[in-house]
Amino acid sequence: MDQLQKLLDIEDIKNLKHRYFRAIDMADFELLDAIFTEDVTVDYRGGTYRWESQGKQKITESLRYSFHNQACAMHTGHHPEIEVTSGTEANGKWYLQDIFYNLDHNTVTQGTALYLDKYIKEDGRWLISHSEYDRIWEQVSPISSDIEFTKILLKEKGITKEV
Repeated sequence: MDQLQKLLDIEDIKNLKHRYFRAIDMADFELLDAIFTEDVTVDYRGGTYRWESQGKQKITESLRYSFHNQACAMHTGHHPEIEVTSGTEANGKWYLQDIFYNLDHNTVTQGTALYLDKYIKEDGRWLISHSEYDRIWEQVSPISSDIEFTKILLKEKGITKEV
């Protein structure tokens, strides 16, 4: 395999994963729709949950209802380990750090996880075909009464969830 192309593919995959994090935190579901293969699968295993799903439409719809106007979130991916296995397939490991405020439940979840992803190159674009993670640690606590949010983008862009 051409080494220069391999490096370009790795950079494209890094940008793909960064767009994923940005799309969910900003409720940009049009962008999210351009990130997954049609038959994408997910398996996210946390301390209090496990979410398994299949198919781009079902997954993006579920994410739409998770990142609603009563939530705010921050997801960052660190230390990517990308292995390009062919001209059209690759695997990735990412260290996740996230914070998720669920305002209608008055809880904040913080934690880390290790993502294991599979990528497919279709029509010259890398897409996520499988994504899974296992939590390394997860903390759920009440939102402190002295916290004042001065801006929450999801209040404007997320779907309206009645409290």
